Amino acid sequence: QVHLVESGGGLVQAGGSLRLSCAASGSIFSINAMGWYRQAPGKQRELVAAIASGGSTNYADSVKGRFTISRGNAKNTAYLHMDSLKPEDTAVYHCATSKLLRSGSNYNLHDFDSWGQGTQVTVSS
Repeated sequence: QVHLVESGGGLVQAGGSLRLSCAASGSIFSINAMGWYRQAPGKQRELVAAIASGGSTNYADSVKGRFTISRGNAKNTAYLHMDSLKPEDTAVYHCATSKLLRSGSNYNLHDFDSWGQGTQVTVSS
């Protein structure tokens, strides 16, 4: 079992930046991809970014060009750097991991089987 802890959320003004961090422990040998998804009140969960074990990345259209996902050298950490934040980015952001090995980083939300409690990101206008 993989245990995930996120940090780095907070309140920021529109146009600002935040960096989220995720640390995985437990059965980290089983991790192939890591990702970040978000959920805002009244909205469906959205996978915003994924990174495969080989380093390839994929982003939701809503965040392309503004968010960057990366993994640490130890491969059990992941980061989400968010620039040019908008009020519609306000949500709880969760780190997630997948045991699946897909070509490139073509993952969808249902491919992820472990996730953390999340960290709140609030963007004020």
